[in-house]
Amino acid sequence: MTPTRHRPRLLMAAGLLIWLLTIGTGLGMLWAYAGTPGTPAAAAATFPANASFTTDARGPILVLFLHPQCSCSRATLTELARLLAHAPVPAAMYALVYRPAGAGAGWDQTDVWRSAAAIHGMHVIPDVGGAQARVFGAFVSGQTMVYGASGALLFSGGLTSARGHEGDNDGRTAVTSILAGGQPATRRTPVFGCYLYGESDMKAGTASGAANDAQP
Repeated sequence: MTPTRHRPRLLMAAGLLIWLLTIGTGLGMLWAYAGTPGTPAAAAATFPANASFTTDARGPILVLFLHPQCSCSRATLTELARLLAHAPVPAAMYALVYRPAGAGAGWDQTDVWRSAAAIHGMHVIPDVGGAQARVFGAFVSGQTMVYGASGALLFSGGLTSARGHEGDNDGRTAVTSILAGGQPATRRTPVFGCYLYGESDMKAGTASGAANDAQP
């Protein structure tokens, strides 16, 4: 039998082992989540004709989709600001910030909105119900698309290598190359961020469309 005086040490060791296993499992799950990309955009080959804004024939246009409460998107905006500091600025830039249908105007006025607005030349537009995200085929906050002057899609993807992770990545390198007039090694990269809109927005959009179709 194990001497009674050794039992507290064994219990303590067992407790420590369980604690370490729990911490390790939790960290593993966090790392796995951080490295899991969202649904890639179903982006068309050309700029959508039914977008709420138009392309600028003088040069590339950059379109960014954001969820105002997605902390992962702060890293996306940091990476965008960094690449714009080392590449020609696009002819036009638009940040479409999600706002649920029926939400007040201030719902989307978070630090994500303010950080996007702080980028020189960025037009920040509320995307009510994710309507424009659906037009462009975007699903995830941080989704970035670059179109050429002709309207052709040149890049679709994310500007980070993981959720909330800053640093060199293929998306930032690709967009920097495109804006400089070069040919990037890749034109599609994974997007790491929160989903832009929910099922309720889809239903609201469908109902709105049906109501419009019913008008004489």
